[in-house]
Amino acid sequence: MGLLIADDIHQRKLATYIPKESKCFSACSFVFLAGDERKVDGALGVHQISSDSPDLVGAQLAISDIIEVLNRFGTPMDVMHIMFKTPPDDMHIFSQEEVTQYKLNRAAGSGTSTEGAVDAPASIASVDRKTDERTTSGDVSTETAIASVAPEANQQAKLSTLEEFTRRPNRIAVYTGLDLFGDDISSIRVTDAGECAKSCLVMDGQCKAFTFNANPKIKRGPNCFLKSSAGRADGNSVAFSGRFLSGAESDPGALTLGTIDPTTALYDDIDLPGGDLSRRPERAAKTPLDCRLACIDEKRCVAFTYIKPKKECWLKGAIGTPMFGKGMVSGLKKLETFAPAQIISLN
Repeated sequence: MGLLIADDIHQRKLATYIPKESKCFSACSFVFLAGDERKVDGALGVHQISSDSPDLVGAQLAISDIIEVLNRFGTPMDVMHIMFKTPPDDMHIFSQEEVTQYKLNRAAGSGTSTEGAVDAPASIASVDRKTDERTTSGDVSTETAIASVAPEANQQAKLSTLEEFTRRPNRIAVYTGLDLFGDDISSIRVTDAGECAKSCLVMDGQCKAFTFNANPKIKRGPNCFLKSSAGRADGNSVAFSGRFLSGAESDPGALTLGTIDPTTALYDDIDLPGGDLSRRPERAAKTPLDCRLACIDEKRCVAFTYIKPKKECWLKGAIGTPMFGKGMVSGLKKLETFAPAQIISLN
């Protein structure tokens, strides 16, 4: 059955791809090797055929069929040698060095393999393609605004099937209350989160994520921050962020962070006496923002107090009784879990 599926893929000139953290073993390898265009980012494994039948003639015919079909797919002879040398109760998993050495990656229509020429399918034989729209909650108008950016993707330069699948975004993971801090390409002023998402998407792959500041009190200056990567995740109740995902990427799971929300967890003119983690202030922290991030990065830190006149940052291992302290800023740390509020398809 594996050979029949593989032959159909070969006839239709489909592309095959093994994503990271995915496995394609045994008969699945026939399916992968049949790809007109193919790429291994995960694990490809081969071994001998196994059979409960003592029929030697039948086994020889099966091996003959496998060799004939694999030859038709342009499978390197070294790969077949490895396959037939590996016992049926074992599995040879190709390393990335072997993938390059045996030229298992192949560009479309080449008929021969190429080293790393392909980033990787719109049609996938060996894995399930997850491109259906999935939403759990959130404002419908926001979803519509973000989804409306999809036609822009069709105006980009033509890519190969595998490049299309692995490079071009096909969905957005949307988070509320999460700031993707740093790695900014540019910052602009926009009317809403949908326009911010569109500004990122039209940058032809340079922009990987965005954060929109939804604070209505901010009337001037940039509120849309376009990013070269997902950056550093940070809690911020007025932030609305999106991360673009390609077909090669799995849906992101929930992440738990120690956060000090700059909007709701900072207190001016408040001192938290005692409980210092050190007898000296944190030297690298020269501003309240630096002090906040230093506390987030220190696992033992549960709060901080920053003394503005002295430019001193004190990280706390325990929270003392809050007191009035002119010119001081204090923050309290808590654990928060962030999961995508929506995963919006761009198809």
